[in-house]
Formats: sequence, structure tokens, C-alpha cells
Amino acid sequence: MRLLRLSLRSLRREWHLPELRTLALSLLLAVVALGVVATLSTRVERGMLANAAELIGGDAGLGAPQATPAEFAAAAAARGLAVSRDAGFPSVAFAHERSQLLDVIAADAAWPLRGTLEVRDAGGAHAAHAPPPGAVYLDHRALVALGLAVGDRVQVGGRDLRIAAELLREPDGGELVAMAPRALMSLADAEQAGLLGAGSRARHRLLVAGAPEAVRAWRRWLDAAALPQGAQPITPEQTQERMRSAFDRAGAFLRLTALLSALLAGVAIALAAQRYARRKTREVALLRALGTPRRRVLGLLLGTLGALVLPAAALGVALALGLAQGAWLLASQLFTSVPTALPLAPALAAAAIGVAVLFGFALPPLARLGEVPPVAVFRESAARRVRRFDALYLVPALVALALIWSQSDSLRLAGILAAGLAGVAAVAALLAALLLWLARHAAPGVHPALRLGLAALARRRGMSLVQATALSLGLVALLLLAVVAPALLEGWRRELPADTPNWFVLNLQDDQRGDFAQAVARIGGRRLNMLPLAVGKLTAIDGRPVDRLHFQDERARDWADRQLRLSWTGALPPSNQVVAGRWPGAAPAQAEVSVDTSWRDMFGLKIGDSMRFDVGEGQIEARVASVRKVDWSSFQVNFFLLLDPAHAGRLPHTWIASFYLPRGHADALARLSRDYGNLSLVDVDSLLDRVREIVDRVGNAVRWVLGFSLLAGALVLAAALAASAAERRHEAALLRTLGARRGQLRAAAACEFALLGLVAGLTAALGAAGTGMWMGRVVFRIAGFVPPLAPLALAALGAALVVMLLGLAGTRRIVRTPPMRLLREA
Repeated sequence: MRLLRLSLRSLRREWHLPELRTLALSLLLAVVALGVVATLSTRVERGMLANAAELIGGDAGLGAPQATPAEFAAAAAARGLAVSRDAGFPSVAFAHERSQLLDVIAADAAWPLRGTLEVRDAGGAHAAHAPPPGAVYLDHRALVALGLAVGDRVQVGGRDLRIAAELLREPDGGELVAMAPRALMSLADAEQAGLLGAGSRARHRLLVAGAPEAVRAWRRWLDAAALPQGAQPITPEQTQERMRSAFDRAGAFLRLTALLSALLAGVAIALAAQRYARRKTREVALLRALGTPRRRVLGLLLGTLGALVLPAAALGVALALGLAQGAWLLASQLFTSVPTALPLAPALAAAAIGVAVLFGFALPPLARLGEVPPVAVFRESAARRVRRFDALYLVPALVALALIWSQSDSLRLAGILAAGLAGVAAVAALLAALLLWLARHAAPGVHPALRLGLAALARRRGMSLVQATALSLGLVALLLLAVVAPALLEGWRRELPADTPNWFVLNLQDDQRGDFAQAVARIGGRRLNMLPLAVGKLTAIDGRPVDRLHFQDERARDWADRQLRLSWTGALPPSNQVVAGRWPGAAPAQAEVSVDTSWRDMFGLKIGDSMRFDVGEGQIEARVASVRKVDWSSFQVNFFLLLDPAHAGRLPHTWIASFYLPRGHADALARLSRDYGNLSLVDVDSLLDRVREIVDRVGNAVRWVLGFSLLAGALVLAAALAASAAERRHEAALLRTLGARRGQLRAAAACEFALLGLVAGLTAALGAAGTGMWMGRVVFRIAGFVPPLAPLALAALGAALVVMLLGLAGTRRIVRTPPMRLLREA
């Protein structure tokens, strides 16, 4: 208790010191930057999961090739969750001597638990649940293909059903397009028709929905339960991959800005703590001379720091929560059905991280004070014992690495950022050492002001190295945020240009292609692209039937039972990259197939394996010629499996097309739909708008955090330049006493700070360019990204000017003070 009172008294007495205020403000900025981003990221993650839950029809579930046992539904009901069952399977519909393959979902009356099922009947479009027994919903493609209308009757799976409504929209798991027309029927009808019995190709799902904590409890129970053979949990995290990629990049941008802000604050804390420790040396020596033990001295210093930390961290948490709430009110329209509670845990975690940064960066110089001998009261040199190595100074580096690791949430981002900052520190130290070497060898022959500036740098060799390194680290962080991050955002925007195809067309026939292309051009559409689309099934790998093969990845069995979308093209699609083997080309000697990396991993495929597909009445066996890495976030038409056109062209197929049409063409689209009644037009503008809006929101959030980063950068500059203030006061007193004029001292200071700024600016520009290019291509996956070199070069020159002006501003009071007063203060 007595130590606490002494610490509080010491803090009250020393609060006027700029070092303590710098420590407090640095901690405040670190907590605010980390807290705002962590809180926003948590709410964005919740919003994304809520949207994804709407796609799957529930908050979580279990999928299996057979009906799930009753114990799984009972466990959900016991936790207060709503439960729904459905099953998906292919079937053929018959009407008026016509037939059509359908993608059927059979669901109970509670389906969907999340999301919207929208249908249109005689009363117009409205939300609904699954149809009652004896009724079915068909989508537009199915109605046109069978020549039916709402109210007619159709035979599905051997049951005669009434078409109660047209199916407009349903939870679909995030699928952009469906391979076959959709139908929705009652689960009871499907069971009575024997469509879900043993040997069926149905995929059953048990879906649950309810309070988040209850859903998490059921998922934990599910993880520990013995699942039926082939069963897999269904989670929102597995869906909406295109949106997931956008949010992953968004999170990476936000984490990068907050992380650099915290590191800037850490550098400012280290410099301020170093100066504070030097100021406290005489006081500590006096305490030691009066018999105070080292442990008590260190406890008093840490107590003073702790008394400073608690209110600053608390204020940082309050500001972070307030700013995060304000930002969320602006961004919440991105989502629907998002929990509105403000999460407190991320801001409190940010406060803990900020305190760790403060103590980690401030501990080494304060701990060294405990070793000051009592004789330092009489002889100041006794307090300056030179050590070649001090393990305590590894603590800030370890804290910085831990901060990068914990906040980046990405091994690549953490490694690149740590390597970039370490490289900048090393290059800055080397350039500063070269500058000091020049100061000793070239100073006699240069201008007097420059000679005085070089001499000042050489006299404070250690401090000059520290200042140059600290300024370089601060400036590289600011350049990454102010120049590279906006360039990355702009590169992300360019990946999704304004004329990205926003309409997809299904069921286009061979004889319709030419007329359809002209029709699209007449209504103002452009960037029309067509690819063949065949629906088939994988039947054998290397001559062995897939139903007799054992796969390590449980997803493989599910995919082997599905209908697959196949296509073929002679040229490699733009959003694909061959990572193994060679692209088959237009006419290989034998049938060849190119597979996506996920299929290679899922089925354990390798170059040279053979795959057999059944497509309608046809069959094709192709050799795996290449493996592709596909950018599924590109909004292009992509396929897991691409065959060569020479051997696949004879397979039964339709065409899938995509094109861009500006807004405001609803009437033209309606005419196009009437002229080509067999086609299904899929509008993906809403999805594109959501991704573009995410980019804009992330840009705004980055600018918010950039404001904190600029303040932290200003603290770094101020702390670095103030680190040598005491020595500069002694030198100014001596030079003024010897007759130096104010103009000469100003010129010498300008040269000194300009040289420091030039070293720091050049190093930071090179470091920001290299690190930004590395991050852009590896972490953010922006192909061919090159940071803007001209702004970085201008920033290097601007850094020298800014550092020089700040240095002159800091020395203005010293230069104007009379020599006698300076000598008395010295």
C-alpha cells in the first residue's frame, strides 16, 4: 500500500514531463486502434455468418447420405433450438408427354429456418415455407421446359402434384447457378413415393436455428458425438465463398492498419521510456545512496508506470467502443439479421495487448535503472556502464513479434511484416553507420553548418543510430498505411471493374447462340462470354468404380454422388493458373482433363490418372493433364473440371453465358426473357454490389484507423527527435558561449535533422515498396501489384523535410535561450 501511495505521488509530481505524457498517449492510441478494429471485425464476422446462415436455411446443421438419427434433433430441441429436415436429390418430372430433369428439394413445413423462400402465385410474389403435401413449387426454367403454368399438375417421382406457385428464390447454399431447374416439394410426399429410401441419391440435412449460445452448444455436442457414416456438419463458415474472400481481404486490411498503429505506438513508447529512464538516473542514484534496495527502486518505477497505464487503458477502451459503435451505425446496412449487441471482449483484449506493448517496450530501460550504483550521485559516468549485449533489449523485439503474430491472423502476413520491418531496421542502421563514417572523414572539407551537423551526429553515435532506426520504422509504417494500403485497395477495386459481368444465362442451345449474341448487343450488353455446360457424373478413377474406392477426405464421397458441371475450352480461362502439368490445349492426342487444386487434394489425384464421366447417354474417359488454381472470387464462370474441346464437344450439352448490362434496362431484359422463354437469367448485381460496398467500407475504415496511425507516427517522430534534447542543450550552451550565432546553430540543426530524415525516408521508401509488393502478391493475392513508386520517392524527400522542420521546431527554444541560462540549467 505504501509503495502504491509513493507511485501515485511520483506520477502526480512528474506528470508535467513530456516523456510520461508520450507514454500515456502512445498507449491510448494503441488501445484505440486495436480496439476499434477488433470490435468492428467481430461484428463484421457475425454479420457475415448471419448472411451465410440465410443461404443454408439455418444456423447450423448436419448433412448425411441417409436420414439423420432422431438423437441429433432431440439434442437440438433440448437446447431450445428450432429443427427442420430436408433432402436434395435429382428426379425427372413428366407432363404432357414432356420430361425434364429437376434438382429437387424435399422439405418439412418449418423449412427454411433462416433466409427467405419467395414464391409467386395468383396473389403475387410473397415469402413462404415449403409446400404442403400434394403441392410442388417449380422455377421458371422447369415451367417453360414442361410447358406448364401455376395451377397445372405435374408428376414428380411417381406422384401427381399440383403446381402451387412459381419458385422465385430459396436458400441455396451460396450457389451462383443451378445445374438443373429447381423444384421444391413436401418431405412427406418424397418419403411416401420412396424417393428417399435405401439406394437413393439423396443428400439429407438436419438444420437448426436459435440463440447463438444454444447453437454453439449444439455444435460442441455435435463435434463430440459419433456421426453416421458419411455425415458432415453444416456450418455457415462453409458457404458463400465469394463473399468469404472479400471479407478475408477486408479483415486483412483492417488488421494491417491496426497492427502498424500499435507498432508505431510501441516505438514511441520505447523512445519515451529511454528518455524517461535517463531523466530518472540521478533520482535513482540518490535513492540507492540512501539505502533503498534495487527491488524497491524497480517496484517504484513499475508502480508509477502502472498508475499511468490503468486510466490510459480504460480511456482507450471507452474511446474504442464509442468509435466502433459509431462506425458500425454507418456500416450495419451491409448485413441483415445481425446481432446488435456491442461486443466488449475485443476492446478489453486490445487494452491487454496495449499494456503488454507498453511494459514490453518500456521495461528494458527502466529495469536497467535498478543497476545504477550509489556513486552515480557524485559521478555521472558511473551510471553509464557499457554492455556489449543486454538480453533485456530482446523483450521489445519479442513483444513486437508476438503482437504481429496475434493480430495478423495470418502466418504469411506476420512473416512478411516482421521480415520487412527487420530489414528496414537493418538497412537504416547500416545507412546511419555509413553517414557517421562520412561525418568523420568528410566533415573538414564541407560547409561549416554541414560540418557542425555531421559533428553533432558523430558525437552522439549511439543515439544517432537509434534515432535513424526509429524514424525509419515509423516512416515505413506510415508509408505502408498512407501510400501502399490505398494502392492495395485500388488494386482490389480494379480486380472487380465496373463492367464485370452481372448477368448469367443458363440453358442456351446451340442454334440460339448467334441470335442471342445479337439480341444482347441490341439491348446494350457487352463482354458476352459463352461456354459449353454438360451435366455428368464421375463413375471411375483409373478404371476403378468410385463407389468401390476409399477416400481419406470425406467430402470426396459426397462429390462423387453429385451431378457435376463439366465444360471445355481451348484457351486457359483468365481466372485460372496452371500449377502442375500442362494445359491440354484445343486438340490433344487423347482426351484430357484439367482439375482444380481442391479436387486434386480431395480425391488424391495426380498427373496421368484417368477419370471416367457419364454424361447423358455419352461417356468420356480423360487423362488428368494439369492442375489449376482457380480464383473463385473473380465472378467469372469457373469449373472444377475442364475437358479438351476436341474430345468433349460431342457430349450432350447446353451453353452458359455471361454478359454485362448497365442498370436501367429492365424492359429490354423482360423482352429478351420473353423471346427466349427457355433461358434462365440470373442477376448477380446484388452480389457484386455487396463486394464493391465491402471494398468502399473497408477503405473508409482504413482511413479511420489511419488517423490514429498518423498520430502515432507523429509521436514516434517527436519522441525520436526529443531523445537527444538534453545533449543538444549542453552543446547549444557551449557554442553560444563561444560566440556562435543563432543562424549558425539553426543551419547546423537543419543539416543534422535533414540528414537523419534523408536516411530514414530513403530506407522507409525502399522498405515500404518491397514489403507492399510482397504483401500485395502473396497475402492479398492481387496479381502483378506494384506499389506507386513516384509517391514513395516523393515521400522519402518529404520525410527529410518534415524531420528537419520538426527538429528545428524542437530546437527553437534552445537557440533563443541566453547562454548563461542554458549553462545554469546544464
